[in-house]
Amino acid sequence: MAKRVFNFYAGPATLPFSVIEKASQAAFEFQGLGLSILEISHRAKEFDQVIKEAQRDLKELMGLGDDYYVLFLQGGASLQFHMVPLNLRVAGKPLDYVNTGAWSKKAIKEAKLLGETRVVASSDDQNFSYIPSKIPVNPDASYLHITSNNTIFGTQFHTIPDTGDVPLIADMSSDMLCKQMDFNRFGLIYAGAQKNMGPAGVTIVVIRDDLVKRAADTTPTMLKYATHVGKESLFNTPPAFSVYVVGQVLKWIQEQGGLAAVEATNRKKAGLLYDALESMSDFYRPTVADKASRSWMNVTFRLPSEDLEKEFVKSALEQDMVGLKGHRDVGGIRASIYNAFPVEGVEKLVVFMKQFREKA
Repeated sequence: MAKRVFNFYAGPATLPFSVIEKASQAAFEFQGLGLSILEISHRAKEFDQVIKEAQRDLKELMGLGDDYYVLFLQGGASLQFHMVPLNLRVAGKPLDYVNTGAWSKKAIKEAKLLGETRVVASSDDQNFSYIPSKIPVNPDASYLHITSNNTIFGTQFHTIPDTGDVPLIADMSSDMLCKQMDFNRFGLIYAGAQKNMGPAGVTIVVIRDDLVKRAADTTPTMLKYATHVGKESLFNTPPAFSVYVVGQVLKWIQEQGGLAAVEATNRKKAGLLYDALESMSDFYRPTVADKASRSWMNVTFRLPSEDLEKEFVKSALEQDMVGLKGHRDVGGIRASIYNAFPVEGVEKLVVFMKQFREKA
């Protein structure tokens, strides 16, 4: 087996090793066809099976029925920042957003290009260190948009806002399928796959059928959700390899026991790390003091000085723990522990933290 380090990077992130093994074989030869998954035609019946299985498995894991569609698109969540308001705005109805960090701000910027945009709740007043507890829902809004997990600041929604008849839209790029929830409460969910569901190159959009045809007739064909729904994500050539890997990750989640099992593991990992931070609070300081807002996916903390933080990252690297440097905009330390990140990696980090504190 090839050497494996513990990958704490915020993305691209850790994939299940069994999936990497299957993907490497498929990259060499796919289903005995004499060609690679990298070469296969997206019109081939073998790939049609791959994409349809992935769509089916995702809906099954999310508990969604025939009134939802799964799309595999390109352009990342960044393109969805524009596609969401472009497709879902309703004339005369503002676009409502909750601002919880850098990615929310980018989504809001794109929405403002397309219509009246309201920030109905924000944690900007405390440098995005919490999730707003009260989120107004305006019945005159086209939709309400949230960013469910904030990789840079280490916060996460753990309660889904009740929006009634107002469609709830979520950017779940960094916590998709990390826990059980009622996904039927969302009108549209989008996620870049490279943090929690697969490699870079494919963006997943889950959309309810009543929202598919909201877009105006003047919407560019390629940017219209209805286009991709009508062609089952095959309007243009999809990123076949990335879709294949996402499909394998979904099967891996099923093998673990579904979202209930994944949630239990994620709770355990986050608990181990946050408990360690609390027990060594004289040296390590979580940047998110509000425990109800702490992310299970991205645990952020500071040391007594920036010099110690640099030494911490360097020393961790020497022990095969990579990617612990915090985002350049906020500094500090960030441990990203997505679905496929092993418990053993968190345990090793906790031991290292204790040793580093004793030596400092």
